[in-house]
Amino acid sequence: MTLAPPLSTPDRLTRALREPGHAVCSAAGLCERVGVTPAALMALNPSWNDLPADAYLRDGGRYRRRRHSCYVVDGGAGAVQPVPHRAHWQPVEYNALHGGLERWFEPVAPKVASAPAWLQLLRGLSAVCSEVRGAQPWFVEAHQFRIDTTDGIGRPTPEGAHRDGVDFVAVLLVSRVGVKGGETRVFEADGPHGLRFTMTEPWTLLMLDDARVVHESTPIQPLVPAGDSGHRDTLVLTFRAGAFQGPGG
Repeated sequence: MTLAPPLSTPDRLTRALREPGHAVCSAAGLCERVGVTPAALMALNPSWNDLPADAYLRDGGRYRRRRHSCYVVDGGAGAVQPVPHRAHWQPVEYNALHGGLERWFEPVAPKVASAPAWLQLLRGLSAVCSEVRGAQPWFVEAHQFRIDTTDGIGRPTPEGAHRDGVDFVAVLLVSRVGVKGGETRVFEADGPHGLRFTMTEPWTLLMLDDARVVHESTPIQPLVPAGDSGHRDTLVLTFRAGAFQGPGG
């Protein structure tokens, strides 16, 4: 049995981020909030079939594929500026498994990065961040992930429950095919409360205040014997004020 996510209406997304520090919107709610159509979002889905393998997994796994690109988004005017391709970097305080390592992933494909729906996701969710923290430039990292069952089990968050060292995190479920598990768990960073649920509808949005909550997703397993092509696809967007994370501070 899976637990359904506690959905917020689009007009309550900002309030939920201010109060409990997390919110979930349905695909319809996401489309309403950022101004895209369901068809435009679904047109992005095939690009998850063309993600290179993650060569940096320190647990020896082969279950993760990804692409990564960075942008500066004006949270007021909405201008989206791609930045020269750069490494993804996190301090060990936020990622004990992969922190302190410059990880160079292949960039998001140009056809995806220029798609109106992709750009509108960046604009619309940056605007949500500005509603909470004030209009400003947001330094956005976009990660396309596929977690599969190549090894019999796939780990969406091999580092465990964590924060990302940013201001806000958006996790969008793109699809899940032939798998069980993948439960989302969100906990107060400084308290005892938490919740768990499973996102199953494509383009469901989970948005988090990264200073106030920690999050993780449980491993996935195939619904049929090992060797099938089960997978879970997500788009993770992180929003940070001031600058990107990097070894220099």
